[in-house]
Amino acid sequence: MIPQLIRFIKTLFDNFLGMFSNDMGIDLGTATTLVFVKGEGVVLCEPSVVAIEKDTNRVVAVGDEAKRMLGRTPDNIIAIRPMRDGVISDPEVTEAMLKYFIKKVQPRRFLVRPSIVIAIPPEISEVEKRAVIDSAIHAGARNVILIEQPKAAAIGVGLPVQEPGGNMVIDIGGGTTDFAVISLGGIVYAKSIKVAGDEMDMAIMEYLRRTYNIMIGERTSEEIKIRIGSAYPLEEELNMDVRGRDLIAGLPKTISITSVEIREALADTVQAIVDASKSTLEHTPPELSADLIDRGIVMAGGGSLLRGLDKRIADETGLPVHVADDPTIAVVMGTGDTLNMPAHMRKRLMAQTKLAF
Repeated sequence: MIPQLIRFIKTLFDNFLGMFSNDMGIDLGTATTLVFVKGEGVVLCEPSVVAIEKDTNRVVAVGDEAKRMLGRTPDNIIAIRPMRDGVISDPEVTEAMLKYFIKKVQPRRFLVRPSIVIAIPPEISEVEKRAVIDSAIHAGARNVILIEQPKAAAIGVGLPVQEPGGNMVIDIGGGTTDFAVISLGGIVYAKSIKVAGDEMDMAIMEYLRRTYNIMIGERTSEEIKIRIGSAYPLEEELNMDVRGRDLIAGLPKTISITSVEIREALADTVQAIVDASKSTLEHTPPELSADLIDRGIVMAGGGSLLRGLDKRIADETGLPVHVADDPTIAVVMGTGDTLNMPAHMRKRLMAQTKLAF
């Protein structure tokens, strides 16, 4: 009786504080962090990058400003990504990054902290979940609710996840690609692979180094992927001039590359995503598989924008594949929609909750 009373009092207190705070949803991604504020929508989209001083660990810059420093900092400053493969690799730096983003979207108020929904990969460990929760609470959260990224993406694109029918989502982020089949508000089967946008960028960098003896940076590789990258033959192939450093002469060099070459560079990473899609379908119960014949597969995340990837997966699986209208914000929109749900519905969807009093 007493524990129930304590939980009831905490709930009332949390609801009272919620009247004075801007609760938020966060897509804490390897490459990009997005923040949804209740009543306002998506208010922040910045790179998950932090620049710090080596000697003092003082934060110099966060987000857009820090990303501009990648590869261009003096010896005493390093620009790093505290998230790797969808999980926290540096808790202290992640905490500093979250504090910066929370303060940026919600001015500090006396004794009022936001309730936060954070999207996480479906297969991370309990220790990794704890790291996310602790970082958010130390960064200023009143309480933290975790929800799996593909589930958040499904909610964000408007799929009927609460109904007794199969919904399959592929969320291609920066560090991981997450696959999930969802029914009745829960994940029936989920799979996560550490092949996503960052791996594509590395594949392009390695291809140019091996083929042309030219070294490029992460930003250039990402630009190549966006401008001429593809997973399926294009009606009209593209080309692009690329600047880098000649590994033999050590001097700046410009080369011209085509979308055919970049498709070859991305072949292994694309095949890994296709294979994981088929593996997910193989583990899906027959009744839900039947639903997918009509509903198809929904793709979200920035990586889903790779030209022709939806056609490639459709060809390999025999199912219709749909790319979300705005795939880059599908996950964070799902966290925001979760904030607006009635408590009993939200409880069915969440992966884990932590209250901070």
